[in-house]
Amino acid sequence: MRVGVHTSIAGALVNAVHRAKGIGCDTFQMFSANPRGWRAEEPSAEACRRFRAAREAAGLAPLVIHDNYLINLASSETEIRKKSIASFRGEIRRALDLGADYLVAHPGSAKGSSAAEAVKSCAESLQEAAGGFQLDGLMILIENTAGQGSAIGRSFEEVAEIIARAGRELPVGACIDTAHCFASGYPIHTPAGLRETVKALEKTIGLKNVRVIHANDSKAAFNSHADRHEHIGKGQIGAEAFARIVRHPRLRDIPFICETPVDNPDDDKRNLEMMRKLAAQPGLPGRPEKLRPHGGGKKEQKTGQRDTITERGQI
Repeated sequence: MRVGVHTSIAGALVNAVHRAKGIGCDTFQMFSANPRGWRAEEPSAEACRRFRAAREAAGLAPLVIHDNYLINLASSETEIRKKSIASFRGEIRRALDLGADYLVAHPGSAKGSSAAEAVKSCAESLQEAAGGFQLDGLMILIENTAGQGSAIGRSFEEVAEIIARAGRELPVGACIDTAHCFASGYPIHTPAGLRETVKALEKTIGLKNVRVIHANDSKAAFNSHADRHEHIGKGQIGAEAFARIVRHPRLRDIPFICETPVDNPDDDKRNLEMMRKLAAQPGLPGRPEKLRPHGGGKKEQKTGQRDTITERGQI
């Protein structure tokens, strides 16, 4: 199993590599620029060279870049869609400059249109954004969503359709988020539910197209459509279910990236350790006390969306 976390680029892009290596990652995810603004500062050739050299020396693979959260490639508003396409084009350029393997994109929102129209718009926007680039091994990954509000990608069928449409011209695959699956109604927390979810993945997206799994427990309830991440084993999915996920013969060879909260120092390291502990169990856990999740330290701060990746200070 290859496991990593989303690491911060604060101070310099290369710091994301150092942080990932420092806590013992095999793989890692990062932003390539400020995820909260439309204008992105382009890294210098020297910054990209230093980043590539550090990553090669650290032996971290694959490298996953997550796109800007303002991007809505499915938008029915002309100006938003134009800005989103231009911004995503910048994401592709930086991913290529940094030598990334995967670029993860949220499919967007259908506000003002139907889900079917939004799926079509998303695929067309991806093709337009990538126009003229030689992707050189870079693959774009569509991430499933919790289905909050008008978000598309809440079902594997919608993700599969975007992949099928955009994949006519581009290398496109999927990034599957465990918390999003759970919140959108896929019962991955039970043995039977996980079996059915894996079957559904194979039937729709195809497991060969699932290149990264975002490993996140969920603060939100099953089928709530709320996107709220939690430490591995401390949420509604739970440690026993994560043991089944990381040990599943069809999933265990896919890289796992944790996007869990950072409430206390070393939380990322503890979540990595928890993932490895669950994967190393000789059999599925029988008693929860044997798989007690890491201590949380101070009390959880109830600040709404503090636990989402955009609030983790991962700039």
